[in-house]
Amino acid sequence: MSALRLGVNVDHVATVRNARGGAAPDPVRAALLAIEAGADGITAHLREDRRHIHDEDMKRLRAAIGKPLNFEMAATESMLDIALRIRPHACCLVPEKRTERTTEGGLDVVGGFRALKPFVAELGKAGIRVSMFIEPSSEALKASADLGAPVVELHTGAWCDALAHRDRPKADYEFGRLRVAAAQTAGLGLECHAGHGLDYDSARIVSGLPQIVELNIGHFLVGEAIFVGLAETVKRMRAAMDEGRAGAGTPR
Repeated sequence: MSALRLGVNVDHVATVRNARGGAAPDPVRAALLAIEAGADGITAHLREDRRHIHDEDMKRLRAAIGKPLNFEMAATESMLDIALRIRPHACCLVPEKRTERTTEGGLDVVGGFRALKPFVAELGKAGIRVSMFIEPSSEALKASADLGAPVVELHTGAWCDALAHRDRPKADYEFGRLRVAAAQTAGLGLECHAGHGLDYDSARIVSGLPQIVELNIGHFLVGEAIFVGLAETVKRMRAAMDEGRAGAGTPR
């Protein structure tokens, strides 16, 4: 079974900073602490409304961290320009609406295929690894492969919501979708990542899917950090993922 990487999303460190203004808490400092505690990379989403991460944060993250930077972005010309200037290790194309509290689902790679094609091509030409944040469906996987993206990130939000609401039938259904989608990725030449809404328990479970090589987790880690510190939350998450990879994680 392949190794499993942890990408830590530092968006909501910036959310706390922006609530008061000023420079603290600093998402770059959080990124460095997360890496020291065992994170394999850092994720940050530069939204159109700049509600958390700012342009300068992306520049500083790119300059400061020694691990891969995953730049989450909408497929817009302005974001493409920023990504091409910053040159992160990877860009994950995500859907974005001003009215949403957080990303509500996967990117419509089927309906938006023609519009997305030039973004994938431009980023790839610049040596930036492109990931598509998608629903766990065969159609979305095939469209992502046809777009030329080397990576997909499966949206785990619906499954995590079902677990949180103790809706066992829904949770079993959604986990089944994740399992089937993950199993299809290798045959399409896609590297499989997953994320959204994960906590220790759900990360432990989904880590048992052998095709997944990376989890990207943010909000839960930043929330838990209030109580036990960021380094401790990253270490506990790393341990939960390792347990799941070893076979301890099973759906429930």
